[in-house]
Amino acid sequence: MIKGFGSTEPDAEKALFIAPNATLVGDVSLGEGSSVWYNAVLRADENKIIVGRNSNIQDNSTIHVTREKPCTVGDNVSVGHNAVLHACTVEDECIIGMNATVLTGAVIGRGSIVAAGSVVREGTIVPEMSLVAGVPAQVKKSLGKKELAMIRENSQEYVRLAKQHSEQFI
Repeated sequence: MIKGFGSTEPDAEKALFIAPNATLVGDVSLGEGSSVWYNAVLRADENKIIVGRNSNIQDNSTIHVTREKPCTVGDNVSVGHNAVLHACTVEDECIIGMNATVLTGAVIGRGSIVAAGSVVREGTIVPEMSLVAGVPAQVKKSLGKKELAMIRENSQEYVRLAKQHSEQFI
């Protein structure tokens, strides 16, 4: 379902794939090559949601905003199944693991990974190229070129999958 809210409408024309049962409400902007998977909800009723190029919002994930804070997902980002992003910033080339939660005002630095099941507390600033894990999430180690290549490969794999799925719904 793609629905406007108030005077705003989702801008999903550049997206590669939006699952037929995904929900986009309000001021949502999807970048070129992006994908929103089955049962994902992007609710931009009080502020905007921006999803960058070649980023994927996987099955059952939720992205929401507050009146004061938007939610921004950079380029080449993978948001894992059942993840929750609430009024936060995820910079380019990150992975948000399955069932992870990133709370209001948090910033996930470029090239970082939030491990599955982790909770990033409000206002936390995760340094670039970091692995964070736990409840609450803490930096476990710095990442290198190998991990950054894996993040990029994951994003490109979802671009490939999105093309296949979009062909099924033509």
